[in-house]
Amino acid sequence: MPIFKKLIKFLEENKIKYESVKHRTVYTAQDKAATLKVKPNIIGKTLVLKLDKRISIVLIPANKNLDKNKFSAFVKHYGGSTVASREGGKKVVKAKKIDFASEVVMKNRLKGVKVGAVPPFGNLWGLPTFVDKSLMLQPKIIVNGGDHNWSIKISPAAFKKIIPGLVIGNFSKSRSR
Repeated sequence: MPIFKKLIKFLEENKIKYESVKHRTVYTAQDKAATLKVKPNIIGKTLVLKLDKRISIVLIPANKNLDKNKFSAFVKHYGGSTVASREGGKKVVKAKKIDFASEVVMKNRLKGVKVGAVPPFGNLWGLPTFVDKSLMLQPKIIVNGGDHNWSIKISPAAFKKIIPGLVIGNFSKSRSR
């Protein structure tokens, strides 16, 4: 399957400049960086998180891990803020429990994409989207395209434009070696 058709249609309808990037089949953001011979700090790693019972999309650089404590504090700060989605504004709840979504939840909620290759455009499914600020400082970022051998190269400005209500913050940490 080439890039998730719903994503291509979405980008083209919104006149967003992007580049389709075909690469060998990869299952991790680190492998994608190595395959494409680029620095991992420009590769977006999409995480699907459960904030209590609500699903959210979180994008962090491949060379970092999610800092759950920072993210929890960040969500509490934003709790009650409206995040735009496909269906209009949605509240980002003050989550008591933050955890990774299971494969079953992802397959049921994120139709049309492969687990491990989820594009970071939460508004395609009416979900809040969070992105680590360090990615937004790059000239270009490479994100999942819905399949394990296709990605999208996009500018952070275009990424921000295409996701109304995108929440940007500092919630990643360096990977332990």
